[in-house]
Amino acid sequence: MVLKNGSLVTEFILLGLTDNPDLQIPLFLVFLVMYMITAFGNLTLILLTVLNSHLHTPMYFFLFNLSFIDFCYSSVFIPKMLMNFVLKENIIGFAGCMTQLYFFCFFAISECYVLTAMAYDRYVAICNPLMYNVAMSPKVCSYLMLGSYLMGFSDAMIHTGCILRLTFCDGNTINHYFCDLLPLMQLSCTSTYVNEVEIFIVGGKDITVPSIIIFISYGFILSNILQIKSNVGRSKAFNTCSSHIIAVSLFYGSGAFMYLKPSSAGSLNEGKVSSVFYTIVVPMMNPLIYSLRNKDVKLALRKTLSRKK
Repeated sequence: MVLKNGSLVTEFILLGLTDNPDLQIPLFLVFLVMYMITAFGNLTLILLTVLNSHLHTPMYFFLFNLSFIDFCYSSVFIPKMLMNFVLKENIIGFAGCMTQLYFFCFFAISECYVLTAMAYDRYVAICNPLMYNVAMSPKVCSYLMLGSYLMGFSDAMIHTGCILRLTFCDGNTINHYFCDLLPLMQLSCTSTYVNEVEIFIVGGKDITVPSIIIFISYGFILSNILQIKSNVGRSKAFNTCSSHIIAVSLFYGSGAFMYLKPSSAGSLNEGKVSSVFYTIVVPMMNPLIYSLRNKDVKLALRKTLSRKK
C-alpha cells in the first residue's frame, strides 16, 4: 500500500487519555505495569507451547497464535502511549500514524477470528469428541488460522485505504492515545459518509459474525454440559465457558460500543475509555483466562523450570 497524503497535514498530535498533568506519571506507571504483565504472560505462554510437546494440540495451537497476536497488538501503540505520558509534545508523523492504524486493525480483526476458531475447537471437543482428531486436524487448524490472518489483512487494508482517501486540511490534533478510525475521521475536512458506511459494514461483519458463531457454539456446549451427571465435571466446564464468554463479551462489547455507532453520537472521551478495555485490558487478561489457570500449562511451567535448573 502506498501512503498517499493528499492533505496539508504531515504530522498529528495525540492528546492521550487525559491532559491533567497530575495524572501523567501515575498513568504512566499503571500502563507500564500492565504492558509488562501483558508481555510476560503472552511470551511465557508462547515459550511454554514451543518447548513442551504435550501442548502441541489444536487448543494450544490457537492459544499460541492468540498470545502472539495479543503481544504484537499491544506493542503497536502502548510503547508510543507510554512515551506520550512523559513527553510534552506527543507527535506522530502521517506515515507513522497510517502504519499504526493498519497494524492495529490487522491484529484486532485477526483476534476476532482466532477467538471464533477457539470457540469452534471447544465445541468439537465437548459436543463431538469422537470426531475431534478429524475435525481439528493440523490441516484444518492451519486453514482456520490462515483465514483469520487473511481476514485481518484484507479488512485492515480496507479501513486504512478509506482513511487515506480523506483530506486533512489544518486540524491535526487527534483526541485519542493512538491513531484510530473515528478520531481521524473527525479531523477530515471532506465528507466521511463513505467511511462511516464502510466501518458499519466491514466492522459490523467483523464483530457480529464471529459473535454469532461464538455464542451458537457455546449454546451447544452449555446444552451438552447440562447433560453431564458429575457435579465436578459440570462445574469445571461451566467455569471454563464463563471465563471465555466474559473475555469475548469484553472484547466485542467494547469494540461494538466504539465502532457500531455514528461518529457524531456520544463523545470521543467515552470511546477512549471504552478502547482501553479491548486494547490494553483484554490482551493482559487473555493469558490468565485461557491458559495460565490451566493444569496443563502449570505442568509445562514446572517441567520447563526443572529442566532449566
